[in-house]
Amino acid sequence: MSLAPRAVLVHRRTEYEELLARHGTHGQAAFFLSSRGRSIAEVVRRHDLAQQALREVAAAVPLTWRSSRVERADLDRFLFAPEDVVVVVGQDGLVANTAKYLSGQPVVGIDTDPGRNPGVLVRHRCADTAALLRAATAAGSRTEELTMVEAVADDTQRLLALNEIYLGPPGHQTARYRLGPDTEDGPGEAQASSGVLVGTGTGATGWLRSLWLERGSTTELPARSEARLLWFVREAWPSPVTGTTRVAGELGQGQGLRLTVESDRIVVFGDGMEADALELTWGQSVRLGIAEISLRLVT
Repeated sequence: MSLAPRAVLVHRRTEYEELLARHGTHGQAAFFLSSRGRSIAEVVRRHDLAQQALREVAAAVPLTWRSSRVERADLDRFLFAPEDVVVVVGQDGLVANTAKYLSGQPVVGIDTDPGRNPGVLVRHRCADTAALLRAATAAGSRTEELTMVEAVADDTQRLLALNEIYLGPPGHQTARYRLGPDTEDGPGEAQASSGVLVGTGTGATGWLRSLWLERGSTTELPARSEARLLWFVREAWPSPVTGTTRVAGELGQGQGLRLTVESDRIVVFGDGMEADALELTWGQSVRLGIAEISLRLVT
């Protein structure tokens, strides 16, 4: 007998909840904001919208289904199951934060504050939840397969990301490494920089796009479902022992970019989740490329 589907509602603490955790009471939080020229009224309004959205989405889960909730900070400790339907209730970035922990489960994005969020990944309203859950489990359901990027280290550590993966120093120091195609026999070009960014078509609306614009790149940005990545080296430093000839490029299916560490510590994290990063040290290498799995976004 197969298990009933489970709806996993993913959310994050609101700004109001974070203020209460920090200041203890509503009054103290209001005083803190007013001392900085802000009113707590708007913060509370957005909190109420988020809570109401969670209640509406939870109420739309079929009675025959199982359900669970997970907060953004606990994603790295939550065990997703194959039969899950993941309902992200919040902002576009929360879908990206969730994607790295999935393995093909369908994802429904619910926008809690239409007009404030771009709605690129959270495309639906709370009232659509019931129909979307039925569609997610139906045969031939319509999903958009979004390309993801992965980093695989030589010690088998693996990291997935929907928007981008960043490799660089944990602070403001310079990262030293060698960089080259994964197929190259040699060690690659020695570089000193503030890091390397490898991004997808979904990430082409964020950090990747800012680097692309800064460089004046003539390479077309990839589409969300396109099996193509772009990469850029940030602030490469030319010196007698470090070069700057490999500072940008693209990767197609089956192609990889290899980075070998030549400093004490480099961190690798995806989609801004710095607390859940890989740590590499001198002599270790990591391969960047298109991930085998993609994010299944229910349309």
